Amino acid sequence: MNFSLVIFCTVPNEEEARKISETLVRQKLAACVNRVQGIHSMYFWEQKICDDQEWMLIIKSKKTLLDTIIAEIRKKHSYDVPEIIALPIIGGSEDYLNWLETNTR
Repeated sequence: MNFSLVIFCTVPNEEEARKISETLVRQKLAACVNRVQGIHSMYFWEQKICDDQEWMLIIKSKKTLLDTIIAEIRKKHSYDVPEIIALPIIGGSEDYLNWLETNTR
């Protein structure tokens, strides 16, 4: 079953955000990627609490493409364990969801 997804992925800087976004859109793995600057993330890593400034990618795509998206992000991502979280889109503008479907593989 195919349905639309929103995928969240944090990255450390603008360059990485742009590279990943461009790859996903160019390959039609995502119809759109929003790059949000200036988020602050606090997390536990390697036995300490980290508090970092990051960029958030908000990726709109389809479930059938998720494994390929994860693989592409991992190729370009500098983190050992990148945040890649997918949530189903359960509703929205029919026109937008049709556009999303048309602009992905």
